[in-house]
Amino acid sequence: MTRRPRIKICGLSRPQDIDVVNEVRPDFAGFVFAKSPRKVEPSQARRLRDRLNAGITPVGVFVDAPLDVVVTLVETGVIEAVQLHGTEDEAYIEALRARCAVPIIKAYTVRTTQDIDTADNTTAEILMLDNGKGTGERFDWSFLRQAPPLTHPWFLAGGIDVDNLSSALALEPWGIDVSSGVETDGLKDPDKIRELICALQLAYS
Repeated sequence: MTRRPRIKICGLSRPQDIDVVNEVRPDFAGFVFAKSPRKVEPSQARRLRDRLNAGITPVGVFVDAPLDVVVTLVETGVIEAVQLHGTEDEAYIEALRARCAVPIIKAYTVRTTQDIDTADNTTAEILMLDNGKGTGERFDWSFLRQAPPLTHPWFLAGGIDVDNLSSALALEPWGIDVSSGVETDGLKDPDKIRELICALQLAYS
């Protein structure tokens, strides 16, 4: 049996979101600092981070943010990993790495098999393969079967929920990123989070 993928629950914005995450213990908890219905301010993220159990890595999600903004959130301990979801290039990644000793996740929009091959050339430590910037929709997962095997660890993202989880797991990603798939009316749903984590655990029991 393959190893259970890491799980990241993204777009946490309320104390009750943190409470259910602490209960189910995913590997990563995502805080969005870009324009989004799930956006949190640094002071809000600090309070949520302080509530988060040790052992769950807080990830900051950014879209073309000034380096100083990202670095400050790392240096103050609000986040322990950085996810870049914009047009950040290799020069940006290099400059960020020079100032922050944390894992960098680079997100790529997948429209073709070539997009996957291009993503694998990044110097970021981890890839995020998605349909776009928080669209909550899947890209064509058949591209992953057509592309050469990835050399980077990679998250699968975009519209993953309990109904398509088994199909996602069949692709053997390094990690699964979920957000809208565990929401009701745009807010994190504790029952949906528990259901998805339970299904994931059962698949590898």
